Amino acid sequence: MALDEALLLHATRPTLRFYSWVEPAATFGYFQKYEEVAKATQLRPLIRRCTGGGIVPHDHDWTYSLVFPAGTAWFALKAEASYQRVHEWVCESFRRQEQPAKLADCCHASTPGSCFSGFEKHDVLLGDRKIAGAAQRRVRSGLLIQGSIQPPEDSGRSDWEREFTSEAEKRFAVGWEEVNEELFRASAQSLERDKYRRDDYNRRR
Repeated sequence: MALDEALLLHATRPTLRFYSWVEPAATFGYFQKYEEVAKATQLRPLIRRCTGGGIVPHDHDWTYSLVFPAGTAWFALKAEASYQRVHEWVCESFRRQEQPAKLADCCHASTPGSCFSGFEKHDVLLGDRKIAGAAQRRVRSGLLIQGSIQPPEDSGRSDWEREFTSEAEKRFAVGWEEVNEELFRASAQSLERDKYRRDDYNRRR
């Protein structure tokens, strides 16, 4: 979470980051109430994201983030259009693996605060099950999208990541370059120490 926010504050070009969790955990939206979240999931630790949305379980999911600096075309999109665009991209990467993913055209009520128990418009579905959602935050310096995928049992993460990046080359005409995370490490460490590891931040509501 700290590195994602550091990228949002300091990235100078559109950036994609794939990452994993070293232990089961749950993140929850910036505006959610901690006590309600604590009652809704047994996963620990609980970390408040800087983005919105509900509870996301990080026990078997695939996570990624996208950052678009101010002035880029994606940054100029309205929130719904941005959400739809990233999930069209996710959908097509699964279709490349012969998984018939589709965008939800309407909504299905979810358990309060739990992102994957129902779905919203433009979430990614496989059959009637939500398999991908995202949360966003827009600040003066850029736009952060944090995505979580509950993958089909017969999909491999490395294969999906390859299809995801390949689809971006086709869809958006991008060329990929490795980012040196050390450029953002000091900022991330400061955010981790002073924010995301602090109980008073995570319990602030």
